[in-house]
Amino acid sequence: MYHHVANENIGQVMKSGKSNRSFCKSLELQLRRHILSKWAAGCPVNQELQTLDHYLVKRSQWIIGGDGASYDIGYGGLDHVIAAGEDVNILVLDTEVYSNTGGQASKATPLGAIAQFAAQGKRIRKKDLGMIATTYGYVYVAQIAMGADHAQCLKAIREAEAWHGPSIIIAYAPCINHGLKAKGGMGKSQAEEKRAVECGYWHLWRFNPALIEENKNPFSLDSKEPDWSKFHDFLMGEVRYLSVKKAYPNEAEELFAEAQRMAQIRYKTYVRKTQEDWSEEA
Repeated sequence: MYHHVANENIGQVMKSGKSNRSFCKSLELQLRRHILSKWAAGCPVNQELQTLDHYLVKRSQWIIGGDGASYDIGYGGLDHVIAAGEDVNILVLDTEVYSNTGGQASKATPLGAIAQFAAQGKRIRKKDLGMIATTYGYVYVAQIAMGADHAQCLKAIREAEAWHGPSIIIAYAPCINHGLKAKGGMGKSQAEEKRAVECGYWHLWRFNPALIEENKNPFSLDSKEPDWSKFHDFLMGEVRYLSVKKAYPNEAEELFAEAQRMAQIRYKTYVRKTQEDWSEEA
């Protein structure tokens, strides 16, 4: 049986690569049976392989961090990792503040939101970490919000896992520091994600470098055109924005209007990305 596996499949394994999880999975049963039979016969090589059989199938491994570790104080490390070009998957849980250290503002904090060190509402627009990562050209990048689109979320994770190179997925993550006003609070975080996408506060998209090799546009905008009339109501549904209105009523509406304008500019940028021509003739 060993010769059957080796002769007919080893070439395919080498060609498709050890990173091909589905193909390795199809061979796993054959290899396990072979190793077990030879181990029982006293083969020293297969006795050692028996202790390593959990490596037969490529494991799904992810580095997980918040926006502080990705957008802000840890950005240099994140950039170093993706610039190395290794097959590594990164999941950024974007809470838009330093959640674990008391809710301080970060470069992920949006314009107009209250946070520590931004008590009057942040006056600078949010950093677009995803678009920065796309400039490398060989990094898989996606923005997701599970509550807004389960299918898009799963598709992005699968594509990131399949891409043989660095990948980064940025997930919108409602946080206790947001102060959700909806009945149920953080228990309604999935619904809050849906509202964020519907009003244009957050956008869903994917940048898949594998499509570049096919002369196709690697950028896909997955969320529909937002209903901007819901944007202000979304902000008023969170204490981090509502507090600005209560404390600084004269400035709040101006800040909120500017926050919406920044969101619209970002959306238009994504739309332009979908219109790029990546064909050989371009």
